[in-house]
Amino acid sequence: MGRLEGKAAVIIGAAGKDNMGQAMARRFRSEGAQVTVAGRNLDNLKAFAAEIGGHAIACDITKRDEVIALGRKAKALMGSVTIGVNATGWGLLEPFLDIRDETLDKMVALQFKGPIYFFQSMIEAMDKGGSIIQISSATAKIMLNNHASYMGTKAGIDHVVRVVAHEFGERGIRCNSISPGLTDTPMTAEAKEVPGLFESFRAGYPLGRWGTTADIAAAAVFLASDECFMTGENLQVNGGLTLRRNPSAKELEEAIARASVQR
Repeated sequence: MGRLEGKAAVIIGAAGKDNMGQAMARRFRSEGAQVTVAGRNLDNLKAFAAEIGGHAIACDITKRDEVIALGRKAKALMGSVTIGVNATGWGLLEPFLDIRDETLDKMVALQFKGPIYFFQSMIEAMDKGGSIIQISSATAKIMLNNHASYMGTKAGIDHVVRVVAHEFGERGIRCNSISPGLTDTPMTAEAKEVPGLFESFRAGYPLGRWGTTADIAAAAVFLASDECFMTGENLQVNGGLTLRRNPSAKELEEAIARASVQR
């Protein structure tokens, strides 16, 4: 029997091919859970849902009505909702002094307000308790240049995770977050193409490598399972990165320059 047999999961942020949301969806299915994937690209979602034997629902996490409806629709499709995972995100990099309303408002809508809507939707849909999982970031705790609005919203929603855990634990609802470090995903694909950039991060990882989507999926299975007696916590699933640090802007520039010369 799989570790998630009898569970029913909603994963938002699973439209991108082989992204973190899709990795978790595949792993959840392999562990016996029903899965509904959600996001803005319905065609991609339908194709992926057909591949794994799941369901697909179009939903923009920045629109509260759509997000609240997501939980209700998923419950109608699967009969229940016992796992909710928010894997949406926007890896924006911009200098601190360049931050303006346009990008800041978009980031807050996507990575702070949207997750709150999602938590509300999942709480409403969970009749018999369950597990809510938020994908956060190691940079909610440690620094990375030109990443302020991303880091700030991730840190803020980590605290809301604690609020949800505190207020809804009596209903049997757990709420935790997972903090990856640099992870090989579609979001970081462009950065990986820059010579030397990914490699410059390796020294910050005591375990000697950056993360994979499989690492995050494995942690999510634990948080979603009945084995988990944890709530209101943030799991640092990043090979020990937060024991050390990300490279500085100068170190990144030097690593990229060296790699370019070597090529």
